[in-house]
Amino acid sequence: MTEFAPQGSFDEETVEAARKLFAGPVSFLKSAPALQHLPDPVVPEVAFAGRSNVGKSSLLNALTNRNGLARTSNTPGRTQELNFFDIGQPPVFRLVDMPGYGFAKAPKDMLKQWRFLVNDFLRGRQALKRALVLIDARHGIKDVDREILEMLDKAAVSYRIVLTKADKVKATDLAAVREATEAEARKRPAAHPDILATSSEGGMGIPELRAAVLEAIG
Repeated sequence: MTEFAPQGSFDEETVEAARKLFAGPVSFLKSAPALQHLPDPVVPEVAFAGRSNVGKSSLLNALTNRNGLARTSNTPGRTQELNFFDIGQPPVFRLVDMPGYGFAKAPKDMLKQWRFLVNDFLRGRQALKRALVLIDARHGIKDVDREILEMLDKAAVSYRIVLTKADKVKATDLAAVREATEAEARKRPAAHPDILATSSEGGMGIPELRAAVLEAIG
């Protein structure tokens, strides 16, 4: 098994506590196609945002160590609802799988609906402690990603950028993308300064990502 260097400033106790929490009960709660369908905000929430083909479902499955928790699809833009997952029983917190963005073939009315749903959720959800914005390590931050970053900045929602598919690029290229991403994050008011690089397939950064979620919920 490939060994990856640890990332971030998480101590061993936090990493182990996060591992145990995600190894416990994890269950799908509900999908919300509109704000009136949101579950009651009774526990802290951490949302996952990313382009439609960034590997969000695969990362959620790797994070929870459950292959079928989040649906994976070769068709970008399949998830058009806010999907809620309970972590712990009773729930300690919830993960929110937000609709993917940047899908070119979607009708304009669907894009408009997506923007209203996501924007209203970000602005009005008091239980939301942090968003994790997934960026493909092969491409870095694109203009379509900057739109969601701007939305988060304006909504004053704390977020951390997470690079996905880090195993698909050379170490030197990954270092360059990471450096450029960190430089952009430092300029944004709501962005966490530390970037995590992950691989759903190889497990790179997954322990640290679990710890980052635990840290976010306080």
